[in-house]
Amino acid sequence: MSPPKVIIADDEQELRSFLKRQLGEVWPELTICAEAVDGPSALQLIRSHQPDIVFLDIHMPGLTGMEVARQIDANCRIVFITAYDQYAVEAFEAEAVDYLLKPVSRQRMEITVKRLKHQLAKAPPSSSETTAALQRLMEKLAIEKPPVYLQWLRVSKNNSIQLLAVQEVSYFKASDKYTSVITASGEALIKKPIKELAAELDPKIFWRIHRATIVNVACIDSVSRSVTGRYILRLKQPPDTLTVSRTYAHLFKQM
Repeated sequence: MSPPKVIIADDEQELRSFLKRQLGEVWPELTICAEAVDGPSALQLIRSHQPDIVFLDIHMPGLTGMEVARQIDANCRIVFITAYDQYAVEAFEAEAVDYLLKPVSRQRMEITVKRLKHQLAKAPPSSSETTAALQRLMEKLAIEKPPVYLQWLRVSKNNSIQLLAVQEVSYFKASDKYTSVITASGEALIKKPIKELAAELDPKIFWRIHRATIVNVACIDSVSRSVTGRYILRLKQPPDTLTVSRTYAHLFKQM
C-alpha cells in the first residue's frame, strides 16, 4: 500500500511549515504532495493530485475551507484548521469532522493522526453523508463565528497578479473603474469598489476618511488642521498626505 498523500491549504506560510514539520515527526510515512495559499488553488491541487487527506484552513482568500470541502471527492479525508474558541469547536466534534485548533499543539496533532489512520483503514463515507455533515457544520458555525474581515487581496501590478496582505496596505483610493492600493513599496490596482472594501475591512484598523479614501490607522504619522479647518493626515510610508472630509472629521476630534 502506497503512503497516504496530503495537501496542506493555509494562507499563512509559517503555519504550513509548522504543520509539515509536525506531520513529518508524527507520521513520517506521509507524502506531502502540494501546498496551497488560497481556496481556488487548493481546489485545483486537490483535483489534480487526488490526495487521501487535506488540511484546510477555514478562512482562506478566494474560497473558504468549507466551500472547498463541499466540492471535493468524499474519498478525501478532511481536517479543518480553525481559530475558533473551544466552545465553537464542539460543532466539529458533533459532526465527527476532524479539526486542528490554532495554535496547533503536538498533542492535538497526534490525536488527529491517530484518527486519520483509523479512518483510512475504513471505507470512506458516501458523498451525500459528507455533504450533509458539512451543511450542518456550516449552520452551527454561522451562529458562533465572529466577524471575518478581509486578509488578502489579489492585486494587479507590473502586468501580473500578486497576493498582497491587507495589513501591508497604507491606504486605498478610488480611481475610475478601479481602486488603487497604496503600500510602502508602491501602488497596485484591484477591481473592487471602495464601498465594498469598506464593508470587508476591519473597522478598528481601516478608517474611511473620504468617500474615495480608506486609510490604515497604523500608517498615520501625524494629524494636523488646514487653514480651512480640515484634518490633514501625513502617512509614514509612503509619506503622502490625505485630507479628511467633513463627513468623517468626527474620527479625529479626540486626537
